[in-house]
Amino acid sequence: MSQMPSKDEILKWISDNPTLTSKRDIAKAFGIKGAARIDLKRVLRELEDEGHLEKRKKTYRDPDKLPPVSVLQVSGQTSDGELLAKPLEWHGEGVEPVVMLIPRASDPALGEGDRILARLQEVKGEDHHYDARLIRRIGTNPRKILGVFRKGAEGGRIVPIDKGDGKEWTVAADAAGGAKDGELVEAEQAGPKGRMGLPKARIVERLGDPSAPKAVSLIAIHQHGIPDDFPDEVITEADSMKPAGLSGREDLRDMPLVTIDPSDARDHDDAVWAHADDDPKNEGGHVLWVAIADVAHYVTSGSALDAEARKRGNSSYFPDRVVPMLPDRLSGDLCSLHEGVPRACIAVRMQIDAHGQKVGHRFVRGLMRSAASLSYEEVQQAMDGEPNDKCGPLMDEVIKPLYAAHAALQTARNTRQPLDLDLPERKVVLSDEGKVLSVNFADRLDAHKLIEEFMVLANVAAAETLIAKKSPLLFRVHEEPPPEKLDTLREVAEAAGLVLAKGQVLRTSHLNQLLHAAEGTDHSDVINMSTLRAMTQAYYNPSNFGHFGLSLQAYAHFTSPIRRYADLVVHRALISAHGWGDDGLSRADEEQLQSTAEHISETERRSMTAERDTNDRYLAAYLSERVGEEFTGRVSGVARFGAFVRLDETGADGLIPVRALGREFFHFDRDAGTLMGADTGLTIGLGQRVTVRLSEAAPVTGGIALDLISIDGKAVQQGQSAKRGKSRGKPVKRKPARAAKKDAKVKRKVKRSRR
Repeated sequence: MSQMPSKDEILKWISDNPTLTSKRDIAKAFGIKGAARIDLKRVLRELEDEGHLEKRKKTYRDPDKLPPVSVLQVSGQTSDGELLAKPLEWHGEGVEPVVMLIPRASDPALGEGDRILARLQEVKGEDHHYDARLIRRIGTNPRKILGVFRKGAEGGRIVPIDKGDGKEWTVAADAAGGAKDGELVEAEQAGPKGRMGLPKARIVERLGDPSAPKAVSLIAIHQHGIPDDFPDEVITEADSMKPAGLSGREDLRDMPLVTIDPSDARDHDDAVWAHADDDPKNEGGHVLWVAIADVAHYVTSGSALDAEARKRGNSSYFPDRVVPMLPDRLSGDLCSLHEGVPRACIAVRMQIDAHGQKVGHRFVRGLMRSAASLSYEEVQQAMDGEPNDKCGPLMDEVIKPLYAAHAALQTARNTRQPLDLDLPERKVVLSDEGKVLSVNFADRLDAHKLIEEFMVLANVAAAETLIAKKSPLLFRVHEEPPPEKLDTLREVAEAAGLVLAKGQVLRTSHLNQLLHAAEGTDHSDVINMSTLRAMTQAYYNPSNFGHFGLSLQAYAHFTSPIRRYADLVVHRALISAHGWGDDGLSRADEEQLQSTAEHISETERRSMTAERDTNDRYLAAYLSERVGEEFTGRVSGVARFGAFVRLDETGADGLIPVRALGREFFHFDRDAGTLMGADTGLTIGLGQRVTVRLSEAAPVTGGIALDLISIDGKAVQQGQSAKRGKSRGKPVKRKPARAAKKDAKVKRKVKRSRR
């Protein structure tokens, strides 16, 4: 078509093709070329002036359309009983659209006034404008109980699994939900106290056997004392919040910031954008924007929300659920940077040179609107040459510039030499019923590294700004390894024929040399694990002791205030330091920085332990159906009571108890990290390849027991008894472990000199 389309035709195209709305896309659709593009630009400008279109950088969007994911409030029912909802954030000038909820069988019952997050699809020729599918309900807060159901004549009772809660709950016959005696159930308070003064409960979910997979994370949450119910006053406070406006903020809504998260992410608290720097003094450089949800605007010092967030310290993540630091009204709504919705943020604009070195930065308090919510996988696929409909229009303006900036940052990273551990992350995949379907090792894509590197740079900028402004803050501290742990790592390295130099100031580059030397060898896993074990645990502190692992002089967490309290403190410090408002760091915040640092360091460790215990139990549940099967693995740890083996297939750690190795006595050499049989001379040490048989997998405890079949390809006789005439427990005449290692080291040197 060479003739200029009418305004109605252009509007219809934009409505029907929401991902192809740039001027170039429109021109291509209508066959407009050459000088005619000028006329098209004029028509688009007229449509914008008339309020029919809203320009967002180089694309156009109908302002009278709702974003694909919106927050709604159930407003009533039709005469046929269909639920209707209204959008809570309507920015158009036309009539507010009517939304009809399309329920699924698994959706909870909704009533008038319920606030929900929903995915929308526009419909035509109906009495309503959009169909909505529930993502989740926001703002409900019934008291939850986890316990074992005991069936009775008139219903039953629930005995909580929490040892600190001795109070039982009564369950009416019609509120038992078909639960059987002895089942683990999740229930909610159903009313005031009933007979015998016990409160009433209604069972909302049957979890089956208390040792079954779906119960695992719930048990860990209660065992470790992780708060998983928000007090009513906290929910009330969160529900009363309204979206922040533009007042006192820089308008960033035309900036094509995008969120890039896991495909199953529930919240989006960081957005990024990059472009080439047009400053002639920074030739070949880049400008990188990182925008973070402005949680401090909603969670103010001294509020009920603040007290609860500090108490929790952080969110906890399990394969089947998240225990959030903040209520869903904030974490899943007002503080989540949903696509196409204005959101309050604190953003940092960073200039980096062609070699990835940061040459300048500034922070702003702004209002942004995410151009797209993307997943790591689809962004990586787009850069690999297969963009989907969502990524295609963003390639030139958004995705390619992000990767260009990341390439420059990689150059700086190689110079800085942060610790480069290769420890694949396990991902437990569950069915809807909570059964483990598979245990995989998550892929490490360039898209993951890109976001991680951007966040590190933003965190550095936050620390540097607050230091320069002499503001109190919480640093993320990671001290260098203690000498005794380095000596152990050096022993492991020497046993593998590798070297970790001694007598010099330790730098991460020295550890990286060791890791790279082990890469691709049979010793790679054990060197990576041993290096990790040599590290101290990172923590929070008001004093700056640097970050050894990242090879940074100053580092503060700024990029995840939805899920970490430390980041919220840093946000408040930035607000106070810049004079952005009265919701910054209070005097009380400053006075308790040390105790806050200690507390949230502890809650972080608590969550890590609960998450690890949960994964161990899920792995044990997954393997419990495979008792008797053989697996390959590598010795990952040695103790007096046995050897730990990390299985290749799942990454699960199992124990070969000493008693399963036979009736002979085994000598434990702590320094060498070995167990040596007194009669047979069988030696088990870190890094050895083994074949084992699964003898036990206990989902309740997460314990996995193994029998040793072969080591380094040589079969091991099971249950071999000490020979007659030999003194039980006395080692055979053989070289001690240290001497044997030294001798082997000399032989290796001789062999190398002959090459």
